Amino acid sequence: MATSSSIVSVFVISPDVHSERRFDLHTTISQLKDKLELITGIPSGNQRIEVFRNEDDTQPIALLDSDTRPLGYYSVISGQVLKVQDIDPSTTLTGQFTDVSQVEKFELTRDEYERRTDTVKSYIEKHKMGRFAPKADTLAAPTVEDIAAQLPVGSRCEVVADNGVIKYRGVIRFVGETEFGNKTGIWIGVEYDEAYGKNDGSVEGKRYFTCPPSRGAFVRPKRVTAGDFPPEELNLDDDEEL
Repeated sequence: MATSSSIVSVFVISPDVHSERRFDLHTTISQLKDKLELITGIPSGNQRIEVFRNEDDTQPIALLDSDTRPLGYYSVISGQVLKVQDIDPSTTLTGQFTDVSQVEKFELTRDEYERRTDTVKSYIEKHKMGRFAPKADTLAAPTVEDIAAQLPVGSRCEVVADNGVIKYRGVIRFVGETEFGNKTGIWIGVEYDEAYGKNDGSVEGKRYFTCPPSRGAFVRPKRVTAGDFPPEELNLDDDEEL
């Protein structure tokens, strides 16, 4: 009767198998080969069994070469590796289940693949998935008329500064394209209530509107809001008025 002290757990490796197994050290090598035949598919008479300390070891520490001796004779311990080789693979199927070098490959040209109706590509194309999904309609860029309808010339407005915090009030004096700024996009010309601007309504010698110096500025529409924005009062005390 096998006891826990006479049982070892080893790794069995063959061309088609990598498995952890438990064996009784009293098992003879002949009996072991019969068990390994069921595991590896290698006939017992074709087996060459070597013992290695671990899977990375390249030099065997023992060769199980006597069918009548027990496994324990070879000082096999748990964690070691039994590598089973087929000394006459021509008479067996050893390795043929994992060696695909001789398998004839099924290949298609691109044209043949495109013509087939049972491919993944044909499926996703038929169901309009992935890159074949309908493209969302591209939103047309707003025209000058569109912007002018939202930001009418002559209306009061509030402009958000570059820092996104400070806001300036004024009047919209111009809506349209310009000769500056790479001549692209729509600009809003604003006459500020105070001297927060950079010009008098003209840039690079071309006039777009007229206002006092340093009160004019050109900004993109997204920074402008038209509405009821009356001029802000300074609310100076009497002794602070100039």
